[in-house]
Amino acid sequence: MLDLIGKKALVCGSTQGIGRASAMQMAKQGASITLVARNEDALKQTLQELPKNANQKHDYIVADFDKPEDLKKSVEKYLAGGNEFHILVNNTGGPAGGPITEAKPEEFLNTFQRHLVCNHILTQLLIPGMKKSNYGRIINIISTSVKEPIKGLGVSNTIRAAVANWSKTMSFELAPFGITVNNVLPGATETARIATISENTAKKTGKTVEQVKADMLSKIPAGRFAQPEEIAYAVTFLASPEAAYITGTNMPVDGGRMGCL
Repeated sequence: MLDLIGKKALVCGSTQGIGRASAMQMAKQGASITLVARNEDALKQTLQELPKNANQKHDYIVADFDKPEDLKKSVEKYLAGGNEFHILVNNTGGPAGGPITEAKPEEFLNTFQRHLVCNHILTQLLIPGMKKSNYGRIINIISTSVKEPIKGLGVSNTIRAAVANWSKTMSFELAPFGITVNNVLPGATETARIATISENTAKKTGKTVEQVKADMLSKIPAGRFAQPEEIAYAVTFLASPEAAYITGTNMPVDGGRMGCL
């Protein structure tokens, strides 16, 4: 059991998939959670389901990562109420797949804004509170593509690599303040995104969705897709005091799929 009692976490993209699972798992370990997503109804539903076994209080912020300035204002307003965070989980949906040769320039710009720019805004806003408490955990949910680019995900491969290098650079500067910065690299995970990718690949190749998924599974030594909760376990560990000496890393959670070290 990891002890996150007394810690407060801001979890982005937290109404579904890996973000939601991470919020749930950290709450089980005693953290107070502030959910961030654009769908308020989904936020309210998730809020009701968060564990409160340590008598913690949870809340949420409505924000759209396609509007970085609005995100900044919403979080600034929240922090102005005297709130501080110990943990930040940067997480948002990936861009649509497709060959990089067919990608439009605006796809790169929009994805860069949604991922790296929003990550940077949130990190800058939360750093002062983390420094004050001498405890900070910044965890970015990105992709195994930072180690091995994934065919058919040209825009994602490009921007994820930018986020990974941003994260590594940030880790150098924040380590003296007791703040760690790490990336979790999920492999194929049973989320809405894997369903979308499978469906799009099936349409382009003429295969069935089942055949596409079978092809993907054949490349995973574990022989199955990850569950969101399994990614959340890695996130929760990196958020804990036990991970204090781990920073600037890329942690794959991929069932052994990647051939690189």
